[in-house]
Amino acid sequence: MVLKAILFDHDGTLVDSEAVHYQMWLEVLKPYGVSISSEQYMQIYSGMPTIDNARDLVERFQLNAAVDDLVTKKLEVAHAYLEDNAFPLMAGAQNILNYFQRQPTIQQAIVTGAGARIVNATVRSHQLAAYFATIVSYDDVEQSKPAPDCYLLALKRLGLKAEECIAIEDTEHGVAAAVGAGITCLAIPNAQSQGHDFSKATAVLPNLAAAQAWIQQHYHLVG
Repeated sequence: MVLKAILFDHDGTLVDSEAVHYQMWLEVLKPYGVSISSEQYMQIYSGMPTIDNARDLVERFQLNAAVDDLVTKKLEVAHAYLEDNAFPLMAGAQNILNYFQRQPTIQQAIVTGAGARIVNATVRSHQLAAYFATIVSYDDVEQSKPAPDCYLLALKRLGLKAEECIAIEDTEHGVAAAVGAGITCLAIPNAQSQGHDFSKATAVLPNLAAAQAWIQQHYHLVG
C-alpha cells in the first residue's frame, strides 16, 4: 500500500510540552493542597485530554471542585502561558515536516487530544500552517484518545484509508487511539512516557529522525 499521509500527535511528539503541562497542573492543584509527583504525571496523566485528567484528579484526591471548574482553570493557565510563550518544537520536528512536505503524494496532519486553541498557538508561533492538510483536536470529537475517534475523523477529512497512513505518537493512549482506527503507529517515548506500554506500536523509536528513517526504509519515497 502506498503511503499517503503522516499523522502527528502534538504534545510530546511535535512539541516539547509535557513538562510544562505538569507544572501547569501543579499550579492548578496548589489551592487544593494537593500535589502529584512527576512519576504520577508520567504514568497517569501524560497524553490524556484535560477533561479526563480533571475527572481523575477530582476522584483520586476527593477534591472539593467540579470537573468543569478544574478544566477551566487548567485552560486559563495554559492560555496565559501561550500568550507570551510557545511550546518549543521537539528535536527533529522541523526536519521531518520539511521532508514530508517535499513528498508530492504525502499529506501531513495533526491528530491530538489537546484543545484547538493550544494547537493553533503552536502552528501560529512556528509558522506551520502550510504543512498540514487538516488538524483534528479535542474540540472536534466526542471521545478523545485513547478512543480512535480523532484518527477516524482525520481519515474522513483526508479521504484516505487507514492502511494509507502512519501515525506518530509518544504515549500509550495515543498509540491505542491510532491502532484502534487501524493505523500503523510508530511510538517515540519521551521522559514523561518512557514507562508506558507500547506493545501495540509497530516500532518504538528514539526520536523523530529515527521515525523518518524508519518510514524511508519501509516505503518508496522521493528524495
